[in-house]
Amino acid sequence: MMAMTLGSQQASARLAARLFDGRMARAHPVWAWLDAAGQLCIQARAVAGQGGTDGPEQALLLKQHPASQVRWPERLRHGERQALLPDGSLLCEELSKDGRRHWDRWAVASGLKDSPVVRCMRSWRLVALSTVLSVGLLASAWHWGIPWVAEQAAGLVPAAAEQQIGAHALAYMDQRWLKPSALQPGQRALIERRLAVALQRYELLRAGLDPHGPPMPAYRLHFRAAPPALGPNALTLPGGDIVITDALVELAEGEPEMLTGVLAHELGHVRHRHGMRLTLQAGLAAGMAGLVFGDYSPLMAGLPAWLAGARYSRGFEREADLHTRDLLRAAGISPTVMARFFKRLAAQRQEAPAAAHDRLLPALLASHPADAERIAFFSAP
Repeated sequence: MMAMTLGSQQASARLAARLFDGRMARAHPVWAWLDAAGQLCIQARAVAGQGGTDGPEQALLLKQHPASQVRWPERLRHGERQALLPDGSLLCEELSKDGRRHWDRWAVASGLKDSPVVRCMRSWRLVALSTVLSVGLLASAWHWGIPWVAEQAAGLVPAAAEQQIGAHALAYMDQRWLKPSALQPGQRALIERRLAVALQRYELLRAGLDPHGPPMPAYRLHFRAAPPALGPNALTLPGGDIVITDALVELAEGEPEMLTGVLAHELGHVRHRHGMRLTLQAGLAAGMAGLVFGDYSPLMAGLPAWLAGARYSRGFEREADLHTRDLLRAAGISPTVMARFFKRLAAQRQEAPAAAHDRLLPALLASHPADAERIAFFSAP
């Protein structure tokens, strides 16, 4: 029901209608018209076979309301016309004996005009323009708005809360997929020491260039054995928890700088709080999809979050790759070690059985730039 505006101040013709007063289930047959003062007048109407008179000079005036306070119906193609009166009663149209509808013609003749909203809805040009603007607004929110809001919101999340989120995520992964690492303690300690030395050199260089820059946030390395579906991998969780699989250490055998480079990449995620930002972005994307499409199936509910994760994390990966290159150079390690790493990774994927390749987690593969792109990036002088 939309409000209508009253144009002409002349008295209108009478309209045969029905009135539901809110006290009785039966409708009262009435006449309705607008007088010269802009009042909606409602008068009892006698129905043939029920006795009584039919003239406005003899019938009882039931109601009188300012037309501006009546909630008039929209002028739609189908549907019964109903006007909600200020006292809560309802005035409904009545079809003629031949089934013709007279409400809309009576409203136009009485000087009632559609509200600006209804006039816009009935204009295909304005509807098309609003559709284009809405699509543009949604696209802008998806491309720029959600990442910006998530970045600002991530800065407001306390470090303790972020670490708790990461701890819960790690506990869930330990319960579902991961197992204790089979690496020797000395081997794990050597990996941690190499990373610490490289990070120390990088931080000294950064401090010289930007003395007031923020230091590297706290991080924690977790060595785990993982199922073949996860493969050689390193994962960064919100709060600075980094999971390294035994398969990744095995893939880098003979070139320990590869592991330093991979962990430098994960530290890039930690520095830029990508884990927390990605979590927020996926939630915002799912929420925006819910506003646009309304209630839908659980499968469709997870799709926007999955697409957002794949789309946004590619940008995060490139940002972390840039951090990797800078850290390796500061530590005196050639970034080409990462190009060799991705070549090894691509070769292992090609050698893996097709069934095992199909079991690779699609979200992890979709969220990373192509190997060729990254090889070119780290091979560039």
